[in-house]
Amino acid sequence: MMKKLLLTICLTLAALGAQALTTVYYKPTDKEFLNPERGMFTHYEFFSDQSNEFEFETLDAERAAGRSLVFTVYVLNTFRDKEISNSFLKRISRNMKLLRATGMKAIVRFCYSYSEEDHPWDCPWELTKRHIEQLTPIVQENADVIAVLEAGFVGVWGEWYYTENYVFQPEDNQYAPRRQVLDELLKMMPKDRFVSVRYPRAKTGCYGIQYADTITRETAHNGSDFSRIGYHNDCFLATADDTGTFNEVPEARQMWLADSHWVPMGGETCGMSVYCEVPNARKDFAGYHWSYLNKDYRPEVLEKWEREVFMPEIRNKLGYRFVLKEGRFTEEPRAGENMHVELDILNEGWAAPFNPRGVELIFQKKKGKGTHVFPLPDDPRFWLPEETARVIADVPLPADMAPGEYEIYLNLPDPAPKLHDHSEFSIRLANEGLWKGRQGYNKLHTVKIQ
Repeated sequence: MMKKLLLTICLTLAALGAQALTTVYYKPTDKEFLNPERGMFTHYEFFSDQSNEFEFETLDAERAAGRSLVFTVYVLNTFRDKEISNSFLKRISRNMKLLRATGMKAIVRFCYSYSEEDHPWDCPWELTKRHIEQLTPIVQENADVIAVLEAGFVGVWGEWYYTENYVFQPEDNQYAPRRQVLDELLKMMPKDRFVSVRYPRAKTGCYGIQYADTITRETAHNGSDFSRIGYHNDCFLATADDTGTFNEVPEARQMWLADSHWVPMGGETCGMSVYCEVPNARKDFAGYHWSYLNKDYRPEVLEKWEREVFMPEIRNKLGYRFVLKEGRFTEEPRAGENMHVELDILNEGWAAPFNPRGVELIFQKKKGKGTHVFPLPDDPRFWLPEETARVIADVPLPADMAPGEYEIYLNLPDPAPKLHDHSEFSIRLANEGLWKGRQGYNKLHTVKIQ
């Protein structure tokens, strides 16, 4: 009995000793740098009666300028009475493939007219349905490089307002025609991706819900259509009502304030106003959890923010900005045993990532070959602004893991198979000296595996 008790005590002490932790503190940085699916974007238009398309040099220059997003609007102006031509479909496909090759993603919209003077503003539903059917294979094949799909198709600019084939300024019970469009677009995109609408009322009207029916932590990212409706505001801060965006309904603002924790929010300014003053702009950028902003429009607003030195803050805080504060690691890890890792990550941005994102710990041997990848179950879409996420893992080191020194990295890759191994699509932490750009990894610690 005594021997058994002594053995139990020794094993317990050994287990406690194995859990002795080393704490590492990390230095943050205010540096501006590129990260996927966030930041400033440039606007590109592709009309069906023109022949322009992306070139490698164009998109490469966007990345060189610190941008990972472009806005692409495909104007189907010559197809308002017929199917989309194969040549135009191929142009869209080539654009998508070039986005992937250059490490870029797009905010995508389709529409039929780009001016109030250009009639008809949109198409009858049956033809639009056929157009969506034609576009679906392209969108599904390239959904990995579509950051978000905007609803489009209805009205001038695809903004769901001026329309000739849907009810103009519909009442709550007149949204069924628009819902048909939204339903088909949600089917077009993968279940974990978003379709964004221009107005809060577009969601409440289509789904027959109240403004108080918002997404919560429990219902976010669950694959339901309700959770997959994002927003774009193309008249941000222009008036007290953002030029009709909220239909002068305070509850509509409250809906966006709540939902935007969990869905994409972006767009552009469209006019100078008192609401563009920096204190108010900062409050609304943060409150509505903005992830991306048009760098070209409206120029006088953006120039004002440049003069008042607000633009660096905008460029840094659009979307997520993850700062590694502290890490704790098993002091003397051994092959064949669990290594304990804890990471404290503060989100200093205005939003969380809205698309799926992987979390991996990478162990790379310093001398010789040997790389071990450990996927973790954590979901960065729940690493909310001004909150510190704690990643806790007991990493099962393989019994045949070669002894020696290993660099430990945090990898936050795009989980899409075509993008996972491309560093351009991995998230960089806002810390000094951690980023390994060629690999797309963030260095955490060096350990010696016993």
